[in-house]
Amino acid sequence: MTVTIRGRRGALAAATALLLAVSAAACSGKAGSSGSKSGAGGSADGRTSYQLTADTGTPRGDLDSFTWSIFAEPSSLDYTQAFDYPPNQVLANVCESLLRWNPDLTTSPGLATDWKNPDPKTWVFDIRAGVKFHDGTTLTADDVVASLNRNLDPAVASVWANQYRNVDKIEKTGPLQVTVHLKNPDSTFLEYMAASPGTVESAATLAADGKDYGGPAKGVNCTGPFAFSSWQPGQSIVLKRFDDYWDPSLKAHSKQVKFVFIVDPTARVNAFQTGEVDGGWMVPPGSYAQLAPNVYFGKSTTVADEVVSNLSGPLGDPRVRQALLMATDRKGIINAGDGGVGEVADSLVTADNWNNAPDAEKKAGTTGLPSYPYDKAKAKALAQAAGVHGQEVVIATSPLDTQTTIITQAIAQACSDIGLTPKIDTISADKYTALFTDPAARKGVDLFLTFWYTSITDPLDMYASLETGSYSNYGNYSNKDFDSAFEQAVASSDPAARAQATQKAQQIALTDLPWLPLYFEPVSVYLGSKITGLKPSIDYLYYPWAAEIGSR
Repeated sequence: MTVTIRGRRGALAAATALLLAVSAAACSGKAGSSGSKSGAGGSADGRTSYQLTADTGTPRGDLDSFTWSIFAEPSSLDYTQAFDYPPNQVLANVCESLLRWNPDLTTSPGLATDWKNPDPKTWVFDIRAGVKFHDGTTLTADDVVASLNRNLDPAVASVWANQYRNVDKIEKTGPLQVTVHLKNPDSTFLEYMAASPGTVESAATLAADGKDYGGPAKGVNCTGPFAFSSWQPGQSIVLKRFDDYWDPSLKAHSKQVKFVFIVDPTARVNAFQTGEVDGGWMVPPGSYAQLAPNVYFGKSTTVADEVVSNLSGPLGDPRVRQALLMATDRKGIINAGDGGVGEVADSLVTADNWNNAPDAEKKAGTTGLPSYPYDKAKAKALAQAAGVHGQEVVIATSPLDTQTTIITQAIAQACSDIGLTPKIDTISADKYTALFTDPAARKGVDLFLTFWYTSITDPLDMYASLETGSYSNYGNYSNKDFDSAFEQAVASSDPAARAQATQKAQQIALTDLPWLPLYFEPVSVYLGSKITGLKPSIDYLYYPWAAEIGSR
């Protein structure tokens, strides 16, 4: 999940003219075969052609160090608070979970070598022997119990508490065995053990550091291929290679990684071009062609969505939400705001989210969905039938980047085209972030933008946000049929039955449209001339990607 619009920051720009200049018929580049030398290239009309790249190449050797840019400084490296791009991309190289989420979005053993599900409400994990924490102590079942239990502690206030909502008790059942007892069957619990909810830290470190755990002074003490070295607030975080790392296939090629915080997107692009930094995730879209051929694109579970945060106003009628989506020039947004890199979304999840479903159910989950093709006349008629002509709709935005501005202007134009009166409310980045955490901040706001990724390869991770009472159900959407289908899917251990229940929930959500899906966006990454080896994928939020980077 993510609770911010995006991490990219930048100057607010007037982009209406640019958007209107883009033809609705213009097509974005299609995702193509993997394994290309580069993911980006220019085109005659200024858009970026692209394809997904599975692997950027094998390193020729090791490095003393490389420098990596991130768009914002993490507020903490405490894994229970790691809910967004900046902390996760650092922690992924330092801390590990019971399972591992791989670049192809499959899962495999991590700190757990095996797991069993002897009954629907029990998971038994066998813990890997001989694993060392960065302080030299050895991993035990006690560390796993202490680490997982923090997600149940109200005093910790873990952002992953909802993923533990069905957990009753976690106990040590052997020197290297941990058993999790559930209140109710939960088919997603195991999957979350490959993300932050499954992170393991030293129990002794947690006890010693207390409230200082994960901060600049203490850092973290985990088991990954890199260890925390230093954190200079406002400037950088440095990791050093951990030579006693347990997995020889992911032993780091570089002795050190330095993460530098570069908020302004123009400054980030300049740093790429001058070689001040060697790489960075989430490349500013306007620079794709400029930075080619060093920009790569990879698998992603990210969808740009407009969240309907007020279902009591003019957007309370599903017909109006359908009309608004139908009146939005989504291809134009992709071309003007993302340089042509992306695909119009008919769903709130990507096709990759269905990878674990049986083939028949995967096909059903990605085809035959409610569709809202661009049709202003039809959209206007639908809104008129709902009787909302002239009513005001408040669209919250923030001076983040031109992409955000383009999307906001497009949504405002769509509101006007169906007879609503749009009002754009530009707020600070901090206040915008509060929209995701504070119901009071959403008061008076009808719409706001998010780039939402899932933390597991499963549509249920997204649709959990729409269940009645969910923390991230920002518009207080409630549909009993949706809730029933969602809970049926979560409780089902049969993959086919689970996928079918998920499909039912998805169909309801895409008819009701409590969130408006705009477009799918691939992962983007810049690699300078010095480095290679990375596998571009959204798994960088939980997989030790920096260990694979070596000299080009």
